[in-house]
Amino acid sequence: MDFNIGIDLYFILFCVAFVAGFIDSIAGGGGMITIPALLLAGIPPHQALGVNKLQSCFGSFSATRHFYKKGHLKIKENLISIIFVFIFAIMGTILVNIFNADFLSKFIPFLLIAFAIYFLLSPKISEENRHVHYAKWILIFVLGCIGFYDGFFGPGTGSFLMFALIMLGGYGIKEALAHAKLYNFTSNFASMLVFALSGHILWLLGFIMGVGQFIGANLGSRVALKYGIKIIKPLVVTISLIVCAKLLYNEYF
Repeated sequence: MDFNIGIDLYFILFCVAFVAGFIDSIAGGGGMITIPALLLAGIPPHQALGVNKLQSCFGSFSATRHFYKKGHLKIKENLISIIFVFIFAIMGTILVNIFNADFLSKFIPFLLIAFAIYFLLSPKISEENRHVHYAKWILIFVLGCIGFYDGFFGPGTGSFLMFALIMLGGYGIKEALAHAKLYNFTSNFASMLVFALSGHILWLLGFIMGVGQFIGANLGSRVALKYGIKIIKPLVVTISLIVCAKLLYNEYF
C-alpha cells in the first residue's frame, strides 16, 4: 500500500527513532516509543509493526556492534543461543498473524513489576560476572522462549533478556546489556524477515528511521558503558514500569 508521507513527517519519525534507539540501547522499551508514533502518523498496524522491526534492527545492530568492539561480546560462544532465538522469533512472528496476542497483555505487566522490583532491590546485580549453578541449556531455552515472545508480542523483551542473563547466566550488568542487544537484534531481524516476506514493510520510512535508530543506539551504548550500573539500573526499572503501565492502561482503560 502506498502512503503520502511528507518530508516533515519523515524528519519527526527520524527524531523519534533517534530517541527510541538511545533509550532502547540502555534499557529496552524503544518500541513503546516508535509504534505509537507510527500509528499516530496514520500507518496501519501491520505496516507499523513491520517498519518498527526494520528500524529496530538498525538500533540493536548498532548497540551490538559497539559492545562487540569494546570486548563485551563473543559471538562464537553464543551461536547456539543465537540460532534458538532466531528460530523461535520466526515462529512467534508467524503465529501472531494467526492468533490474537491480546491475552498476553493481561499478565505480562505483573511479570514486569516483579522484574523491576527484583532489579531495583537485588544485591546480585553488579558490574561483575558471577558463577551460577544452572545448566547452560536452561539459559539457551529461556532465551529462545523470549525470542518467541518478541516475535509474538514484544513489550518488555529487553527487560526479560537482561533478567534471564543475570539470573541464569550470572552476567554482570554491562555484559547482560551487551548480550541482550545481541539477542534482541537476532529476534528483530528474524521478525523483520517474516514481515518483509508478508509485504508489510514501508522500506523508505523504515530505512530513514533506521538511520535515527543507529545513531541513537550508538550514543546510548557509549553512555551505558561509561556510566554502567549507575544509569542502566534506574533506566531499566523505569522503562519496565512504563511498559507495564501502558499495558495495564490499554487493558483496563
